[in-house]
Amino acid sequence: MDVKEIQQLIKFVAKSGASEVKLEMEDWKITIKTGSAQRPSDVTYIQQAPVAAAPAVMQAAAPEAAPAAAPETAADDNSKYITVKSPIIGTFYRKPSPDKPNFVEVGSSIAEGDPLCVIEAMKLFNEIESEVSGKIVKVLVDDASPVEFDQPLFLVDPS
Repeated sequence: MDVKEIQQLIKFVAKSGASEVKLEMEDWKITIKTGSAQRPSDVTYIQQAPVAAAPAVMQAAAPEAAPAAAPETAADDNSKYITVKSPIIGTFYRKPSPDKPNFVEVGSSIAEGDPLCVIEAMKLFNEIESEVSGKIVKVLVDDASPVEFDQPLFLVDPS
């Protein structure tokens, strides 16, 4: 099984909604965990506030309503950009190795086929190449962070 087949298997598992798949052959084993079974961000904890603190809680909740409109306007601003997404699950690295400079920075001009980052999956380092030409507007993931399949990595201005 080569890297392309493994990447296709990872994509298939991610789209299927399964949280874990194990595949064993004679000389190798693969376990793919998508992480969908344990998402702490999906869990909401509700705690009742003491009666004396209720006015303070109401005052604190009111200012939070105004910033909720800001992400919508930010999403409108980002609509003119192309989003480069992760083709696989793994660990995102901005550099080819620790002693080398980052592949791209904000403001870097890129051409189709230029390397943007490396994603480590199952001890394999996969160089992710640009599918578009343009200028890097924003890096959306921190270096050495885990990424999911189809997670946005970069915003590119194609103009």
